[in-house]
Amino acid sequence: MVGDVPVGGPEPVVMAGPCSVEDEEQMVSTAKAVKAAGARVLRGGAFKPRTSPYSFRGMGLDGLKLLNTAKQETGLPIITEVMTPGDVDTVAQYSDVLQVGARNMQNYNLLDAVGETRMPVMVKRGLAASYEEWLLAAEYVLAGGNNNVMLCERGIRSFESMTRFTMDVAAIPVIKRLSHLPIIGDPSHSTGHWYLVTPVALSVIAAGAHGLLIEVHPNPDLAKCDGPQSLTFENFSNLMNQVRAVKGALAGEPVGA
Repeated sequence: MVGDVPVGGPEPVVMAGPCSVEDEEQMVSTAKAVKAAGARVLRGGAFKPRTSPYSFRGMGLDGLKLLNTAKQETGLPIITEVMTPGDVDTVAQYSDVLQVGARNMQNYNLLDAVGETRMPVMVKRGLAASYEEWLLAAEYVLAGGNNNVMLCERGIRSFESMTRFTMDVAAIPVIKRLSHLPIIGDPSHSTGHWYLVTPVALSVIAAGAHGLLIEVHPNPDLAKCDGPQSLTFENFSNLMNQVRAVKGALAGEPVGA
């Protein structure tokens, strides 16, 4: 459970919001827009691991406070990344799901620390991690006594350069066969291009994912982080309509129902 939202049931849970928290207007407007379209959880990064040390690395505590403001405005629970064991207690005060990012999947001290919280934790797959390595990373959280764990397939590094990463759609049914843990798909990070997010998201839902993690921004061209892969409010609303259509088709509902 994430607040009152069940993750892992028959209905896919969409978690949406900007890559990084930038200001109050951005967060509140995005939270209202994604909620209106059907998202159940608000995402936003306050602490950002970046390849370049000169890129925008998040607002830190101020960003967490803005996430809380958006939560108070909309009632949406929050998922945000925690990067170090020393930040776990602080991030836990402002969030409902602690996200362990791909670059920290094998940060075992961090996994131990989030395992002690008993809070919902999302463990993203590492850039070149096998299924076994990924599941064993989640096992660190479980071994700490925290059973509230979900996994996130966010694309793996391959030889292809046209997309940011390569979405391993097969990971969805494989993980469902190997594990009882909910599995979420992140088509934003895997593709790196907004126009690929919707078709890849639909493939992930068709493969049986329990939810999606989608980047949404009021003005992607001005985003401080990951603008090219962020959906506008309108595009996100269209995505949600198509997700519902795919789920309906899988359930055998008549077209247009």
